[in-house]
Amino acid sequence: MPILTLITFLPIIGALFILSIDSKRSELIRVTALLVSIVVFFISLPLYVTFDAHTYEMQFVEKLQWIPSFGIHYHVGIDGISLFLILLTTFITPISILASWHIVRHVKEYMIAMLVLETGMIGVFISLDLFLFYVFWELMLIPMYLLIGIWGGPRRIYAAVKFFIYTMAGSVFMLLAIIALYFLNHKATGEYTFNLLEFYRLDLSFAVQFWLFLAFAFAFAIKVPMFPFHTWLPDAHVEAPTAGSVILAGVLLKMGTYGFVRFCLPMFPEASHAFIPVISWMAIVGIIYGALVAMVQDDMKKLVAYSSVSHLGFVMLGIFAFNIQGIEGGITQMINHGLSTGRSSL
Repeated sequence: MPILTLITFLPIIGALFILSIDSKRSELIRVTALLVSIVVFFISLPLYVTFDAHTYEMQFVEKLQWIPSFGIHYHVGIDGISLFLILLTTFITPISILASWHIVRHVKEYMIAMLVLETGMIGVFISLDLFLFYVFWELMLIPMYLLIGIWGGPRRIYAAVKFFIYTMAGSVFMLLAIIALYFLNHKATGEYTFNLLEFYRLDLSFAVQFWLFLAFAFAFAIKVPMFPFHTWLPDAHVEAPTAGSVILAGVLLKMGTYGFVRFCLPMFPEASHAFIPVISWMAIVGIIYGALVAMVQDDMKKLVAYSSVSHLGFVMLGIFAFNIQGIEGGITQMINHGLSTGRSSL
């Protein structure tokens, strides 16, 4: 089995195996989930060892027909942007499962949710087909919603529903933009496809780029989260179980910044350039506001949440500096933030 497919779907296979284990055998369920996540981490290491840093081309590419009548393919691959985010995901997941050893209620369901979440996160970072990307984007929403809503704190239902509504609101606009790109590509090339690499080649007018950028940016700004779309994060972060907080701060927030780099900048370059002042001011306000609010927090999880708003503001500022140093610095800070906040949430 190709390595990216193995890394992506091994957690789902592990979840199906756990499904066959008696719910009363909690220790076996915990050990199985931990072993699966550790195996996924070690399988992901060859990606780094064999990665060719001297090319911009996608590597470890896998492409299979999925729904050919609609031009939908199982198309995955990685480059230098997604490589370290995948390694970050496979590294943090076993730590999160270890941090969940104290969970005693619905252990079986909890571990299944953790492994399904890992599949969703990895899938987002490797998808080169926008339909496939959207499937993984929505897939990761379900287990995180359950982790917060079932195993969270006293206000878990409020936090889970708020997280779900915010994310879904952004996802709807992104879905409309994906469908628009699908038909625009057909109009330009005569081919129906969701291939991201084909969308990169589209010559879109500024007006079209403007609206499509807004749709994608809205979804990603909520996920970052950028000011003023950040209000779901403190509630979700505080009410989530420890492992949920680790994954939320360590990986999920990076999907927003990753989305800007992977989709908005290359597909809508003129619109992205035009939005530099707006995004920059939103990032600057988020940096200052997040830092000031974090300073007065007596709850460690809420401190991490607001500091994340500030730190990821720096990432967005770097990305929209539109130079090599800014983008490289932003991507580096994404990894730094994932490791540091994941540790803080523990």
